[in-house]
Amino acid sequence: MTPPLPGPDAVGEPARARLDEVVHSPVRLSVVAALAATDEAEFGAVRDAVEISDSALSKAVAVLEQAGYVTVRKGYVGKRPRTWLALTPTGRGALRDHLAALRAIAGD
Repeated sequence: MTPPLPGPDAVGEPARARLDEVVHSPVRLSVVAALAATDEAEFGAVRDAVEISDSALSKAVAVLEQAGYVTVRKGYVGKRPRTWLALTPTGRGALRDHLAALRAIAGD
């Protein structure tokens, strides 16, 4: 016997309706997932982990920051400017909920 296909949850809302449009982009999802593993990460480390260009990461971070999912902190290491990124509690919740919606769609 095969398990039933995933359908609407108890409230009648299909799981796909719970996908977060901000997080759903593959690049933004990768950035949020990379940041979820740490308290704060240097811009270059995130860029390398996600394997994208500086400009692509900047664009993704701008959207995530505007949504309140990421904070950006600028400073210096010696005389070199650096940028650090951190996932906010709101961002962590958005990732958690988005992953739960994906699991529901996948039938897990």
